[in-house]
Amino acid sequence: MEFNPFNVYVQSGAIGGDGTQANPFGTIQEGVTAVLPGGTVFILNGTYPLTSQITLNKANVTLKGSPNAIIILESNVIPFLVTGGGNTLDGLTITSDNPYPVEFIQFAGANNRLINSVIYGPPQAGPSTGWVVNRGFVTQGNVTNLLVQNNIFYSLRQPAYLNPNSTGFITGNVVYNTRGFVVDQAIFVFSGNSWGIPENAVDIALLAGTITGAPYDPLLDLSSNNSAATISDQR
Repeated sequence: MEFNPFNVYVQSGAIGGDGTQANPFGTIQEGVTAVLPGGTVFILNGTYPLTSQITLNKANVTLKGSPNAIIILESNVIPFLVTGGGNTLDGLTITSDNPYPVEFIQFAGANNRLINSVIYGPPQAGPSTGWVVNRGFVTQGNVTNLLVQNNIFYSLRQPAYLNPNSTGFITGNVVYNTRGFVVDQAIFVFSGNSWGIPENAVDIALLAGTITGAPYDPLLDLSSNNSAATISDQR
């Protein structure tokens, strides 16, 4: 089978592959390097240890995880930096062998998506106020129209930190055992999110300087549109 740079396959531990489904590359980085803009990297079943950052700086690329593929961060680095526009992370399962004080994904640019994924940290002892600050994802200030949908975040200090001037939609996610989404002068529409057990310290925190009015006010509507969310309004 001839290699197709729009459909690239990786499987952890494969040696000497050419990126086809029959003979996949051995690492996600090889797949990201080989895929062309508009293509998909299929992450096949297996365990993928990461010790260095993967930068997705191409446009309209999808990283598609298989149900039994797990990505394990094993170093104090941000494992995924998404700088290209229109990229999609779909169906990824990401965790770490230790609690590292980094986000699993950092987003930049426009029209990126994080969907159908599971992101969680290893257990940390004691109250969450003392946990290492590990996060599901963080936005850079130039992020626009980010969609975060149908994901599960748990056992993290925060599911996300939304930096000033970033915008997007956070919908249909399940979050538990965290200190909640942190909104720092960002503008995100929250809808249909829910909260599991152990419950979060708060579900959504609105930091000083964050706008009043839509999409956050009235707070009662924000709460009711997100499964009776507990909101910390620090504005």
